Amino acid sequence: MFALREVLMRKAGRTLRARTASAGLFAAALLLAATTTATAAGSRSQSTGPNQVYRYGYSLGFHPFTSPHDVREQLTGNFWLFPVRGGCPAVIHPADECDLLGGNPVRVEAIGYDSLQIATLPGHDLGEGMHIRFTFARALGLHCLVVSAWQDRPTPCSGRTLCSAASRTGAWVLWRVLAETLRISAYTA
Repeated sequence: MFALREVLMRKAGRTLRARTASAGLFAAALLLAATTTATAAGSRSQSTGPNQVYRYGYSLGFHPFTSPHDVREQLTGNFWLFPVRGGCPAVIHPADECDLLGGNPVRVEAIGYDSLQIATLPGHDLGEGMHIRFTFARALGLHCLVVSAWQDRPTPCSGRTLCSAASRTGAWVLWRVLAETLRISAYTA
């Protein structure tokens, strides 16, 4: 009898964990759907056509008392959190120009309520005219970072399959590092 009860309790525990995991997946899907809609509505200049380079989404975890604005403000006010800051100042503002790690010049194009957008300048390894937008969103206390990149026109790198694939893969890893940093620092935002 005791063994049967223990088996039933284990099954119930697995079911509870499965339901909790399903609820978590549902909440994450809801967050990404809300983020996609908000990002698309809030980005007039962003290309979604053939000049789009990538669009990646990252979870920043559960932060019920932190707004997307707080997370964006923390990043732009403490730019040393950015994984390739290089020669950029600690606090960035629209129109600031600086070199990211490796001598890659960028300009801060816009800082919105819940977003940051930068553009590559001549001399950047990826070429001039790439725009990268970092958008922060929250649904049900779960935060998300969506990173979108697009170009004004194809660059020498985007025209070569190997270079383009390496660039997108490197960006995914780099922005993942940023997301993990913000996952932790968002508690203090």
